[in-house]
Amino acid sequence: MRNQRTAHRYRLSAGLVLALLGAFGSFWLLQLMNRADVEQASIKLNEPDYIVERFSFVRMTKTGQPSYIISGDKLTHRPIDDSSDIDKPVVRSISGDKPPMDIHAEKARVDQDNTRVTLTDKVRIDRAPSATSREMHLATQALTIYPDEDRMETDQPVRLQMGNATATGTGMKANNATRQVQLEGRGTMVYPPRGR
Repeated sequence: MRNQRTAHRYRLSAGLVLALLGAFGSFWLLQLMNRADVEQASIKLNEPDYIVERFSFVRMTKTGQPSYIISGDKLTHRPIDDSSDIDKPVVRSISGDKPPMDIHAEKARVDQDNTRVTLTDKVRIDRAPSATSREMHLATQALTIYPDEDRMETDQPVRLQMGNATATGTGMKANNATRQVQLEGRGTMVYPPRGR
C-alpha cells in the first residue's frame, strides 16, 4: 500500500511538472509571437502609405485665399511620423500684396503637421521685382521654411542677390512678412555705386 502511494505521488508530481512545462512553453511561444507582431507592425508603420507622382498641394489662408503651393515630381508619405518626402520640390508663395516667390530644391521634407518644409541640395529662391522691392535671388544647400509664419532660416553658406547688390554669409534668418533678412557669420557684401 505504501508503494502504491509513492507511485501515485510520482505520477502526480510528473504530471504537474509536465503541465507546468507546457504552460511555460505556451507562455514563451506567445511572447515570441507578440514580439514578432510588434516588430512587423513597426516596420509597416515606417513604410509609405501612399506615393503621389507629379502632385500639387495648395495651402489656403483662414479667409479662403491661396497662401502657397507646394508641388514636385514625387511625394512619399510616411504614417509613422506623418511626414512627407518630396523629389524636385517647388514652393510658390502667393501672398496677395507681395510679389510671388519661387523656391526650388532637389529634395524636401514636410513635417510638423505641414508647418515646416526642410529643403536640401541646390536650394534656390527667386522673387520678382515689385514697385516697392528689387528682384531677389538666393542660393544655399539647405533651407528650412515655416510657410504659415512666412519665415525661413538656414545655418549653411548663403549667397543673396538683391538687384545689383550681392551678399554672402554663413547662416540666414529671413522674415518675408516684415521684409527683414539677417545674414550671419563671416561674409562679404558688394554694393555697386548708384548710376547718375
